[in-house]
Order: sequence, then C-alpha cells, then structure tokens
Amino acid sequence: MNELVRRHTALSETDLEWLHLLVSEWQLLADLSFADLVLWVPTVDGARYVSVAQMRPNTGPTSYQDDMVGHTVPRGRRPMLDAALDEGRIVREGDPEWREEVPVRIESIPVRRESRVLGVIARNTNLLTVRTPSRLELTYLQSASDLAQMIAAGAFPYPGQQGDTETSPRVGDGLIRLDAEGIVQYASPNALSAYHRLGQAADLVGRHLGQATSELAVSKEPVDEALVKLASGWAPREAEVEGNGGVIQLRAIPLKPRGTRIGSLVLLRDVTEIRRRERELMTKDATIREIHHRVKNNLQTVAALLRLQSRRLAAEDPDGRARAALDEAVRRVGSIAIVHETLSQNLDETVEFDEIADRVVAMVAEINPGRVTGRRTGRFGVLKAEVATPLSMVLTEVLQNALEHGFGPGESGRVEVTALRSSGRQDNRLLVTVQDDGRGLPEGFDPATSGSLGLQIVRTLVEGELAGTFSMARAPEGGTRVVFDIPVQPEKR
Repeated sequence: MNELVRRHTALSETDLEWLHLLVSEWQLLADLSFADLVLWVPTVDGARYVSVAQMRPNTGPTSYQDDMVGHTVPRGRRPMLDAALDEGRIVREGDPEWREEVPVRIESIPVRRESRVLGVIARNTNLLTVRTPSRLELTYLQSASDLAQMIAAGAFPYPGQQGDTETSPRVGDGLIRLDAEGIVQYASPNALSAYHRLGQAADLVGRHLGQATSELAVSKEPVDEALVKLASGWAPREAEVEGNGGVIQLRAIPLKPRGTRIGSLVLLRDVTEIRRRERELMTKDATIREIHHRVKNNLQTVAALLRLQSRRLAAEDPDGRARAALDEAVRRVGSIAIVHETLSQNLDETVEFDEIADRVVAMVAEINPGRVTGRRTGRFGVLKAEVATPLSMVLTEVLQNALEHGFGPGESGRVEVTALRSSGRQDNRLLVTVQDDGRGLPEGFDPATSGSLGLQIVRTLVEGELAGTFSMARAPEGGTRVVFDIPVQPEKR
C-alpha cells in the first residue's frame, strides 16, 4: 500500500498513516457486512482511481476471485465511487452487478480524515446465498452500517487503540451488542458460551454487561471501575477477564454513527486453553532456566575445587606444569559455565554469543595480564545452545594457545577475534578468525598431527560436533592465524 499510495496519489504521510489504521481494522467491517472491501484512492491528476488494499470476509463468500490491489479504473466508469468521493456520503443506489453469473450488490463508503475525503471503500456483497436473515445476521448488518457511517464521518478507526490483529477477538469468536446504557441487546451463541465458561448461568440479554462481568471476575477486591467501563463499551479498549477457571478476552468498540454514542460492540474470545498452555510453557521455561543456573553453579564449584587443588600443588610441583594444567582445566570449565549462565537468563535455548565471546577473551587474557590485549570485531549473533557451548570451548582453547605459546614472559602484543556471519539462500555460516602478532608457529609445525590436548579438543569440536572446518597457519604479517568455519542456523529477529 505504501508504494501504491506514494507512486500514484497526492496523499501525505499523515493521510497514509490513517489509511493504515483503517486497513488494520477493516476486517471487522468486512465480517459484519458479509462483504468484500476494496479501498480506492484517486490518483494525482484525479483522472483515475487506484486500488491500494483489499479485504475478504470470513463470514461469507467472496465476490472477487482475483486480487484487486494495484488495479486502476478511470473516473466516470464507476459513478458510485465518484459520488461518494465528491459528496462525502455513503452511496447505495444502483442495481446489483453480475460477475461470472453471480449477483453482487455494490456500495461506496467515503474514507474521511478530519475535513477531507481520502478515498472510497467499495463494499461488494455476494447475493447468491442471500436468504431470510437471522437475528445474528441482522445485528451484524446493523453494526456494519453504524461502522460505515463512522468511517464516512472520520470517527473510525480510533487512533492509538489498535490491538494485535493476530490475537484480538474477531466477529466470529463472539459478539455482544449493547445499547447506550451498556445493557445487552444481543449476544451471539459463541459469546454466551464464553460467559457460561466464566460462570454466567442466566441469559445476558437485558443485563448490564459491565456489572455482570465484574461479578464474574475472579478478583474479590472492590469492583474494578475500569473493567465495568470497558465491558459497558464506554471506551475502545481491550482486557481479559478471569473467573470460574475460564479466561475471556474482551474488546469494546463504541458506536457513534452520528457523533453521539448509541451503543457499543463487544467482541470476545474464549482464551482459557491458550492461557493454560502459556502458563505451562512459562513453568517449563522457568524449570529449564533453573537447570541452567544449577549447572552453572556446579561448574563454578568444580572450577573452585580445581583452583584449590592447584594452590595445594605449590610445594610438590616445582616446575609448575601440574598447576598450569589445572589452570587450563579451570578455564575450560569456566567457558562452559559462561554459556549456561547466559542460558539461565533467557526464555529460549539461544544466546547472544557476542557477550560470551567478550567474557571468554577477558578470562583468557588473565594468563598474561596487562601485556597482551585482546579484542573482538564483527558479530557472532544469536546462536543455539548446542552451538554456543562447544564454540565457547573452541574459542577458549585457541585464545589460550595464542597467549601461552605466541608470547614469552614479559612480551606484549595483541590478539584479535574476528567474527563474520554470512547468510545465503541455502547456506548460513559463521567464520571466526583468531590472529595474534606473536612469535608465530615453529618451523615444521603441523597442527593436524600435533599431540597438544588443546588442539585435539579444537579439532574434535569444530570438525566433529560443529561439522565445520579448522585451519592454523603462520600469518603473512607475522604471528599465527587460526580460522574455523562452521554452519549455523539463521538468526531469529
């Protein structure tokens, strides 16, 4: 719609925003009317109309088999559009049209914003299945007529009161029509079933909906005036009511077809099962986070025991090799603990790995504090837990190897971790480079045959668990460059 409006019309951005508000709400009008809606806007030169949006009803058959968005018609071909645009009134005159042997009744509703008519809604009703209307259908049609008059007067939609179109109640979920005092005039069968779920035994017709709802609400506190007003239809709001083990979602729409409130529509939906499942998921999420928290605590306890053992080896380990081995183990355990700590704070099994990488760099830099600096460039992005845990260990091993073997006692330098996240139509990969400016690899060193435990861990994790590739070589500008390339799933934003 944005592209069509900006390319073909003279409407401002504020006008376009009003059309977006209308389109976000007009499924309600289509369902109440049992009709297709097409929004026509005049072009810059005023010689044509362009269709910028279309909506089909959920409550009846469509009258358009094809998509009308983007079609244009010259001014004069559809006189009802011209009359609605020029006169700013709803136009219903004219005989039904026949489309592919289907009679279609056409009406034109001007779309007004403040004092200007921005476009026209063509309401097209398939008459092939017309029969004697029931009480429900009559209520739908009367409510649709009231909404159409509000659109023509610029009083609908209500700015700032749009709900989530995916979760808000719809016409078929349940509908209640109130008079100006909030008394129920009509309640659809689905609406009655939803209130019966809350514990309403008697019929709703003739009762004040706000008072009836407040009596059913689970709260034992004094009557919530906001809930009473909402259920009475005084303001365009949404809320949930819980009682008797059931939960219903309410949405109130005041009806002011001639500027004065004549009543309200209340759409409602039984969301009891949805909320029950959400609570179960929240309980499971909390359990998973608690497990990660306990794993992190256990790993930190193991690390503390290893540190304690390392300090006790001072007298028995004159060359410090045993202590160094224990310190390496502490860092390996610590890198896994960092991942579990991050997972314990998330609602899903994914982590933002940039923070973990920064903490691993800082932890490993403690080997040579103050002389060798480490930094990260690029983004790792969001990774799943099964990728983040082995990747943190790989990063720890590579960094630890660079600081221990790339720099001698008292030497200074830097280690840089670069992450490049690539995404293609069929391939999503993470390329990580760890490069230092130290002394480089010794002559004849072959990482593929090295017996180092750290390199064995790296190769096993990268090539086996992460299904990636690993390479280690002397950097052209000096120092050592380690590159590992692993497949990852696309980020969810």
